[in-house]
Amino acid sequence: MDALRGILTRIVTTAITLFGVAVIVFAVIRIAPGDPIAMMLPPGASDEDIARLRALYGLDKSIVEQFFIWLGNVLHGDFGTSISIRQNVLGIVLGRLPATLELSFLALIIASTIGVGLAYLATRYRETAAEGTVDVINGIALSVPDFLWGLALILTFGVAWPIFEISGRVSPTLDLPFTSNFYLLESLVRFRFDITLNLLSHMIMPAIALALPLAAVISQLLKSSLKETMNQDYVMLARTKGFPESRVIARDAMRNAILPTMTLTGVQLTFLIGGTVIIERLFSYEGLGNLAIDAVINRDLPLIQGIVLLFAVLFVAINLIVDLLYTLLNPRLRHG
Repeated sequence: MDALRGILTRIVTTAITLFGVAVIVFAVIRIAPGDPIAMMLPPGASDEDIARLRALYGLDKSIVEQFFIWLGNVLHGDFGTSISIRQNVLGIVLGRLPATLELSFLALIIASTIGVGLAYLATRYRETAAEGTVDVINGIALSVPDFLWGLALILTFGVAWPIFEISGRVSPTLDLPFTSNFYLLESLVRFRFDITLNLLSHMIMPAIALALPLAAVISQLLKSSLKETMNQDYVMLARTKGFPESRVIARDAMRNAILPTMTLTGVQLTFLIGGTVIIERLFSYEGLGNLAIDAVINRDLPLIQGIVLLFAVLFVAINLIVDLLYTLLNPRLRHG
């Protein structure tokens, strides 16, 4: 009964959250200056042409009427038609989503690897120069915004030493035999490692730029958790049994210290996905963030609404998955 009540509460909370996001986005983008219809028509357009387009996109009605018409259509899977691209919004957004997800999860893998590695080193060589070095690295990684990391990577590995590609998602000369837009995943499944390497050469710099600040957050939190865990009785018992320090940290201390870090990492993943907006623009990466900037520039109201609502759904879904994983991995919550 408690589990069912928790699920129902989560569903209601999710619905309220998404409704609130829809209301705020719908109102804010209409308060902002600029007329999307005026941007679509040439300077000599007549008043009749303007009125016809306003009626076509439903902009001749009040904001309240527009909102409930749009919300009713969304509940039926119709997000409207893009003003600038003249295509179905849902199709456009879902077509760009895989690129952003692949970039975000690659950045998460890099951030987790770096963060856990630094935390392990700081714990293994605590109270030495190595721990101080890790703290300095974390401070630098946190102090520099991801877009500055991106610029530094472009200048270093794209201009000075042109090792990686600095723009796009994949080379246009490649023949892509894919049935979905999850290019990286599908190239691995099809054993097309030539395409995988090409994709990674385009993705590695934006992924690292996104990953470095998150890696510092993971490292700091995990290092603090490990410091507390290393004083626990079961860790002391493992030491008395003669196990090496590296084994004690990796197998005994890390298992319990990593749980709060996983929760924070899941929450940070939502911010990481949102942070792809600037990075995708910087690297001309064909993802959802780049599309969002184009939509804002063109005052494409239906497209902006669709993108923001999809981001909100992603954030809620990721937080729900993190809560469930934490419950499954924490014995006290699982049996409570």
